[in-house]
Amino acid sequence: MAHIYLLFDFGTDEEKAQQARHKLEGWKQAFRLDKKLLYKLDRGEAGAAEAPENASKAEASKTEASKAEKGKAKGKTKQKTEAETTKETPAANGKVNLLVRLYFSSHEKLSAQRWVDRIPSEEPFKGASPRVVREGEAQFDEVLKQFESLD
Repeated sequence: MAHIYLLFDFGTDEEKAQQARHKLEGWKQAFRLDKKLLYKLDRGEAGAAEAPENASKAEASKTEASKAEKGKAKGKTKQKTEAETTKETPAANGKVNLLVRLYFSSHEKLSAQRWVDRIPSEEPFKGASPRVVREGEAQFDEVLKQFESLD
């Protein structure tokens, strides 16, 4: 099976990156590409520095919410909404990259090529300077390590 990586650099435009992520999710569901199309957002060092802060805030809110379960229901719903907002806070000023991995078997070469052609030609991906890295190319190992290091 061949791996093909598509790299998109959205700069600091978080909104375009989220539109692209949403479009990929729609394609995954519509065309049943569950394990064949994987993606990860790389927010750079600014996003990595913010993530632990948000995680610790979310954990603190969860513990407060569990304490509030014993109390009134009002406090619980208030704590729950605060925890949700801290989880969804994106890195507003960091550089956003989107890494897409296509994983088709050897007999699906035509499908793989169609997706490699289609994804960069769609609207949110056009302005993101798309780059295709195929298995066997010089940069493939670097991209593979970067993709696996993201969570």
